[in-house]
Amino acid sequence: PDDELLDAAIRGKLGQPQELEKQTRRMLADPRSFNLATNFAGQWLRLRNLEAVTPNARLFPDFDDNLRQAFRQETELFLDSVLRENRSVLDLIKTDYTFLNERLARHYGIPNIYGSRFRRVTLAPESRRGGLLRHGSVLSVTSYATRTSPVIRGVYVLGNIFGAPPPPPLPNVPALDESTVSANLPMRERLAAHRSNAVCASCHRTIDPVGFSLEQFNAVGQWRDHEVDDTPIDASGALPGVGEFRGVAGLEEGLLNRPELFAATLTEKLLTFALGRGVEYYDAPAIRRIVREAGKDGYRFSSLILGI
Repeated sequence: PDDELLDAAIRGKLGQPQELEKQTRRMLADPRSFNLATNFAGQWLRLRNLEAVTPNARLFPDFDDNLRQAFRQETELFLDSVLRENRSVLDLIKTDYTFLNERLARHYGIPNIYGSRFRRVTLAPESRRGGLLRHGSVLSVTSYATRTSPVIRGVYVLGNIFGAPPPPPLPNVPALDESTVSANLPMRERLAAHRSNAVCASCHRTIDPVGFSLEQFNAVGQWRDHEVDDTPIDASGALPGVGEFRGVAGLEEGLLNRPELFAATLTEKLLTFALGRGVEYYDAPAIRRIVREAGKDGYRFSSLILGI
């Protein structure tokens, strides 16, 4: 706390709603609030796991630590821009800009970006980049070293973005034995065993379609139209209560069809970060109230934080 904040506390003014809002807005405008983009995003989006991401060097020879750091920086700068410009949190799902340096732009196939400095780049309407689900950071922390994982990606989106986490797998369910499945099969066929097993099917029918919609991004977040055997990728997917769609653009539209679900999920994650404890059932009325009030303001980032 700086002198102004300590002085307001000593004088007992922080209990007054007007003063609390004034100080909160002042703190959000301060450069030190970048902490939200680093620590909070590291926790919510699992960016901390990037350090452990080591894609197979034979399959992804271009991956190195510079790219790993660039992945993280893109997401942190993007989250901070939405916060600092007091934009709607829905811009985190779909937007027309991102932050790139030459290394990351080359990885994404975006021309005319030079140098190691990150800068804000307005994307063309047909660009395959934009919101969080198109970031290399998110796509690589939800993949294996050798391939994508529609299951991990599906669970990630359902739990961290959509707010409908699937139940954990039953303790007596064995992992899928990949040695019995040809690596040349399309991903849908390789994962069909999950859905043919009655014990697994109920959850995987919900999880897998979400992950399949992101299949056009490989394990290091690059766009592709075909699988390893030149089979065209089938990126059709579905969300519970939203219906069927195609590809990452369809997934984004599906999420934006239920903006209150994403806003509530983000509020829960922010509340956990703020309180240092998990959200309990008795926090639900407060979360609903925060989301309801923020909805009147277009779900601006500051509205959620002021509510908390």
